[in-house]
Amino acid sequence: MKIGFDISQTGNTKAGCGYLAYSLARALAEIDPHNEYLLYPTFGDFYLDPEWPDTTLKINQTNFRRGLAHRTLNEAQSFWRTPPADFEERLGSPDIIHANNFYCPVGLQRTRLVYTQYDLGHIQNPDWTTEANRIGCFDGNFKASLFADFIVAISEFSRRHYLEIFPHYPAERMAVMPLASRFAGQPVPNQPEKVNFLQPGKFWLNVATMEPRKNPRRLAQAYAQLKAELGPTYPLVLAGGQGWLLDDFQETLQQLGIHQDVHLLGYIDDSTVIWLLKNCFALVYPSLFEGFGMPVLEAMSQGAAVITANTTSLPEVIGDAGLLVDPLQVDSIYQAMRQLALGEVDRASLQAKALERSRLFSWQSAARQVRDIYQQVIKLPKLT
Repeated sequence: MKIGFDISQTGNTKAGCGYLAYSLARALAEIDPHNEYLLYPTFGDFYLDPEWPDTTLKINQTNFRRGLAHRTLNEAQSFWRTPPADFEERLGSPDIIHANNFYCPVGLQRTRLVYTQYDLGHIQNPDWTTEANRIGCFDGNFKASLFADFIVAISEFSRRHYLEIFPHYPAERMAVMPLASRFAGQPVPNQPEKVNFLQPGKFWLNVATMEPRKNPRRLAQAYAQLKAELGPTYPLVLAGGQGWLLDDFQETLQQLGIHQDVHLLGYIDDSTVIWLLKNCFALVYPSLFEGFGMPVLEAMSQGAAVITANTTSLPEVIGDAGLLVDPLQVDSIYQAMRQLALGEVDRASLQAKALERSRLFSWQSAARQVRDIYQQVIKLPKLT
């Protein structure tokens, strides 16, 4: 088979969608030497990495090569919104296209479409994102319910939620592909200079894009409450790129009186993330809504103690290997942090459980499952 694979978000500022496409493509290269893969560095009409020739994923393997790409977003919008008569030929005449960035192509006559379903947080609460992002994500989700020949959900929660919102989509054409940590088995680097002010084992950590859905305000409030009770405590480190709707977060820290104790690192490279996860006192991830919750699993793979939310997909990932909190209740987040800080919960036991559970997830397993889906979907009649 010839498979067109979306790698449009695998550049230097990749986040959730980009990490999935990057890790899955690399794993497919390991386990599938037979099928041919066309990697699309640009894909869809609402996102284009201007540095894609240099930054998006490259795989040096004979059955992997670059597919169609566009120089500008305007060119991409013109192509994808009004597909030309030779649409599929321009895409390299693939048997299957696998979309990985919320965008859903339409107009495929012969090519089967596999669509990665992340989450419907933009529907759950429109205030968590910008209007442009909300429209783009909803448009892709809705079109997938009409045109995708198979949908790969990243958690059982995400699969169920999608079918609740789009009940017309045939459930038998959906499957769950659990994700994995891209850091599993990687060596821990020396302490990076960017974080040389931190003492190993003596800082709280949150790894997330700065956006309302990740719940940084309640985390900051819980930390302020912890500091007010315990006095001097470990600093709180927030690592992640700037998202949206939190431009006044520094003011929140000032108002809470914790601005000197909270360190905002911004977007950091993988080696720094690995060091932070390996050396934090605990990861605190009280996200309001997740399709999967990759930072939780990545922390588990480094043996970190984890505090996370008891909602959406997160219990599927953490199991009994961490502390679950109500992300809407500041006191619930605070109490879990307090229990760990005072030793009322055994941190070493949580670390051991987290590492053991993380071994249940692997990208090789995900890749084998997706390869099997490709073999299945090519035999199915097109949905439309």
